[in-house]
Amino acid sequence: MVEIMLQVKVKPRARVSELSQAADGTWVAKLKSPPVDGKANEELLTLVAEKFRCRKAEVTIKAGASGRTKLVRVAGQ
Repeated sequence: MVEIMLQVKVKPRARVSELSQAADGTWVAKLKSPPVDGKANEELLTLVAEKFRCRKAEVTIKAGASGRTKLVRVAGQ
């Protein structure tokens, strides 16, 4: 089983949803959803799952659920 930990900086209310890696190794997630009622977090989980080609259930937010910098765990096979 493979496990990856990502440090992700989230930018909500963007025009386009995208996930890209910065030069320093952190990830930047631009999300269309506003940071209200967990909508941005749900969109982030979906975006990470698509990027790493895994199920959404294998992606979890380990730390920073209410902040802009999050620690995301991707567990796959």
